[in-house]
Amino acid sequence: MNTLKKTEQEYYTILNQQEFDKSKLDYTILEKHTPFLNQMAQVKNSGLTVFDLNKKEHVYSSFNLTNLFGYDLNKIDTNYYNSRVHAEDLISLMNVGILVLRKLYELPIKERKDYKLQNEYRILNSQNKYIRIIEQFQVLELDNRGNFWLALSTMDISPHQEDYEGIRSQWIHLESGEINLVEIKKNKSDKLSNRENEILSFVNDGLLSKEISEKLSISLHTVNTHRQNILKKLGANSSIEAIKFARNLKLV
Repeated sequence: MNTLKKTEQEYYTILNQQEFDKSKLDYTILEKHTPFLNQMAQVKNSGLTVFDLNKKEHVYSSFNLTNLFGYDLNKIDTNYYNSRVHAEDLISLMNVGILVLRKLYELPIKERKDYKLQNEYRILNSQNKYIRIIEQFQVLELDNRGNFWLALSTMDISPHQEDYEGIRSQWIHLESGEINLVEIKKNKSDKLSNRENEILSFVNDGLLSKEISEKLSISLHTVNTHRQNILKKLGANSSIEAIKFARNLKLV
């Protein structure tokens, strides 16, 4: 399973932790929001969407997404949105989503509408070129159980169109304005060779380099070289830290 599939699987596993009472979800609430959202899109000239965490789909998309970003409104669904995002940025965005969802689930119900997430990343525009956008997510509606139900996304073209790789994410408290950066370690699991994964597993089992060299019939020097490469690729400073990162990436 490649990195994107693994990250996507983890993301949706966390997303599905909420249990909704579908009989109590009143979708006329969304209908009441729609005129205001349309007006907001026209006045702010921002692209707006509403994501339904019960249905796991976009249930509202503003009329101006075509003009602003070249989106085909007849094709819009989650897969279509994801297909427009730069592949590297999509993995990072899902990892940010995993961290933020975990944080959101820990919040008391009364504080669950007090925050917004701001992401800056690359998407394809109507000329099939990548541009940077700023997208802000905040809770539009909770359900009767306090679950996160409808999430509002506001998308604008970023003023920062410099050649910058990766995403920028920050967690903002709406009342105080306090900003906290959301940082993730780059997922480099695909760069580990089969031999490095094998040695990493032995390190996780508590084997010393000499024992690993005997098991694999390779020199002690080769084992230590592999171990150094593993630290470098995982961005770890020690074997203990490498194992911790590897467990998070589900390598061991």
